[in-house]
Amino acid sequence: MLGEIVADRYEVEELVGAGGMSSVYRAHDRLLDRKVALKVMHQHYGADPEHVERFRREARSVAALSHPNVVTVIDRGEHGGRQFIVFEYVDGENLKQLIQRRGPAPVATALELAIQIAQALSFAHRHGLVHRDVKPQNVLLNGDGRAKVTDFGIARSLDVQHGVTQTGTVLGTSEYIAPEQAQGRSVDEQTDVYSLGVVLYELLSGSVPFAGENFVAVAMRHINDPPPPLAETRPDVPPRVEAAVLRAMAKDPADRFPTMADFYAELEGCLAELQGQTQVLPGRAPAAPPPPHAPRRPRRRASPWPIVLALALLICAGAVAAYFLLRSPSSGSTRGTHAPPPSALAGTVPLRAITAYDPYGDHHEHDAAAPNATDGKPSTYWSTEHYRDAPSLNKAGVGLVLDAGRSVQLRQLGFSTATPGFTAEIMGSDDRTNFNTVVAGPKVATSTTYYSIKPDAPYRYYLIWITRLGGGHDQAFINEVKAN
Repeated sequence: MLGEIVADRYEVEELVGAGGMSSVYRAHDRLLDRKVALKVMHQHYGADPEHVERFRREARSVAALSHPNVVTVIDRGEHGGRQFIVFEYVDGENLKQLIQRRGPAPVATALELAIQIAQALSFAHRHGLVHRDVKPQNVLLNGDGRAKVTDFGIARSLDVQHGVTQTGTVLGTSEYIAPEQAQGRSVDEQTDVYSLGVVLYELLSGSVPFAGENFVAVAMRHINDPPPPLAETRPDVPPRVEAAVLRAMAKDPADRFPTMADFYAELEGCLAELQGQTQVLPGRAPAAPPPPHAPRRPRRRASPWPIVLALALLICAGAVAAYFLLRSPSSGSTRGTHAPPPSALAGTVPLRAITAYDPYGDHHEHDAAAPNATDGKPSTYWSTEHYRDAPSLNKAGVGLVLDAGRSVQLRQLGFSTATPGFTAEIMGSDDRTNFNTVVAGPKVATSTTYYSIKPDAPYRYYLIWITRLGGGHDQAFINEVKAN
């Protein structure tokens, strides 16, 4: 293949990887003068209709996924009787190579990478695809450190019971395979949740949880054995992080996170807590200590003046905190999509999220999940439905109803979200079924968004009224709401 011109356009330059079904080459796109990745099916599979259809399906599946953490499909075709797919070229190593080169990752780095992978997989799930072969070899890292998921070669539609690969056929990589997948049972997005849990375990420990002499031996360990405790090899891993990994790797899919979105919401909460964005709750690990290379000051005789000054500052800070809902939280994260967990908000009015408000639709929008927006738990949320024509809702709006218990004049209302980018305003009413008065104008939501409520507008019920989606999301989450 080297030096060959594929489809009169792609000049093959170098073999960069090979698998059981195909090889991947770096190639030069003569038409657009750029590097591309050229995936070519091995010749002996060309006569097998099942393998050809699986290869073609990969191109169709990934072509429908436009996401910053998914490798983009550029072209597909046939050359010399061999199927090929053209992808964007990611100039960097894969995640497995990074782990082998550097060993266990810092906890924050591991969480950030897992969140990016989870967001890509959640996007695929929302578009009806389960990956089924999530492993670090299938995560490419570009020069900026962004993770990009690739190789949807055995991806399968969530909408059909039987695809090209029937139930009873075991596909996947043994070190990362979910128990139900190893047993040949049907798979869904929780299968990917398990595999990503294994990837995160490896990122934190430097090794996979289960090893063995052959595929069957490793698969049986996934089915029967508990993973070795992370704390034994990484005592600096916070208990909350280890708990998230173990939940993702639960043997029974019903015991895992219900969706990939739930998994990455919890990982974002873990990361925010690690970086000191949240208060430490009873029973949880304290915030991470300063870096070990931070210089220590020499011990000096204690002076009373710093204590007096600190007390004065605390009194001032308390007065300011009583007036404002919350100042914007600081973050060590470089990723703008990390939503602070709900505990980062503060408020004095005991609002309760009681139902959704959908007067222009079927009058229901995940109503049962509404209380999640005021339960104080970082991993729970209320969400809109999926809107395939996003950012448009194809209607005037949809919202979340909040009950103050009595008619009150709010000064501020704020909420956190894991899907920033949507547009919302605040409305007020004394009738939970009818909202007409805007008390705070529209804003584009960030990770945490605050509204100043108009004076002289006391109401019992307040509405977060969402009029447009954004940020590449086809639904909106409200993780937690607070007000004063």
